[in-house]
Amino acid sequence: MAAPKNTFKAALREGRFQLGLWAALGSAYAAEILSGSGYDWLLIDGEHGPNDMPLISAQIGALHRSPTHAMVRPPMGEAWVLKQLLDQGAQTFLIPMVESAAEAEALVRAVRYPPHGIRGVGAGLGRASDFNRTPDYLTTANDEICLIVQVESRAGLAAIDEIAAVEGVDGIFIGPSDLAADMGLLGNPGAPEVLAAITHIFARTKAHGKARGIMTVSLPQAAVYRDLGADFMAIGTDVNCLVSAAGALRRTFLGEEGTEKRGGGY
Repeated sequence: MAAPKNTFKAALREGRFQLGLWAALGSAYAAEILSGSGYDWLLIDGEHGPNDMPLISAQIGALHRSPTHAMVRPPMGEAWVLKQLLDQGAQTFLIPMVESAAEAEALVRAVRYPPHGIRGVGAGLGRASDFNRTPDYLTTANDEICLIVQVESRAGLAAIDEIAAVEGVDGIFIGPSDLAADMGLLGNPGAPEVLAAITHIFARTKAHGKARGIMTVSLPQAAVYRDLGADFMAIGTDVNCLVSAAGALRRTFLGEEGTEKRGGGY
């Protein structure tokens, strides 16, 4: 018995577009509900969502036997955090604020067992090995790990070729809102200058044979990114869906016109 098949990684390798949604509520129950909505993947957000290790673990568990793949974003790409998430069964990682090839190389090592990395051999205590019921887990786990790094700054933009060339990096994910902010365009991720930067990152990522990912809560913007060649994309968040649906229900009942104003970012 080998490590579980990473369906998200396999889909990217086969060139199948993967549609996702952000899960930032910090609720395993909400994640389980969303897993029946038909998305290929859910991003369990530990960077901006109110998530700690037990909450993230519970959400990974809620998606464990679901057709919806669990991607996890830790607050930062610290090896000790990744070690725990790996043992809890996370196989696909989205790491924020990667700005150099050296950072990407360190992340590759953090998610792999020796001699290719520094991951500790303790998965027998966790969900990753089905609590030590998977005999061949240690020898097969590395192949099923999918590492996505986020490029969302001018430094990352300048180093895109070096980052995308790192062996073990499976994809580059763009954070348009953070990229726009770093470019002096806070709150304006749809600006022409930002789109030009995204177009460049996509082109260089493709040239290195890596998958291209992005996130937006604007469907018109999502169509633009898909046309640019996005291989995987999130088109909303559980928070926004809840806010929109709850507000729309009230307005419909009261016969009110219009929509509620939203803040910047996602």
